[in-house]
Amino acid sequence: MKKSLFSWHAAVTGLAGSLLLIANASAQDCGLCAKQVIINSELATCFLDQYDQIAKASSDAVVVDLSTCASRGIVEALPSPNKTAVEPDVQFIVSHPQLQCLKKQLEAPGIVLDPSATIQLDSCK
Repeated sequence: MKKSLFSWHAAVTGLAGSLLLIANASAQDCGLCAKQVIINSELATCFLDQYDQIAKASSDAVVVDLSTCASRGIVEALPSPNKTAVEPDVQFIVSHPQLQCLKKQLEAPGIVLDPSATIQLDSCK
């Protein structure tokens, strides 16, 4: 009985180690990273205000959490009839190059962010 318990424990430990290696490899390749971000002007302003703090992350994959930026208690303006509003992303994972790309695109003159805009993060490569 002890022998089978030991074998089970070894198998679980091996499996956990394998999953950890896979997760670590995914973070380095950034398989978890967003390919695009949907954002509006309010979240873009908040992102740019917090950029220096967000960019200090030492990991390859950077978690961006803008959930504290969304206004509360204010009724959103009705979307214009010719442009469909899409719910913006308030939490997403990006690589450092994608983080810089997002900042660059949000600072571009003439960008239209309302009611929401889709920012492609692979266009800065």
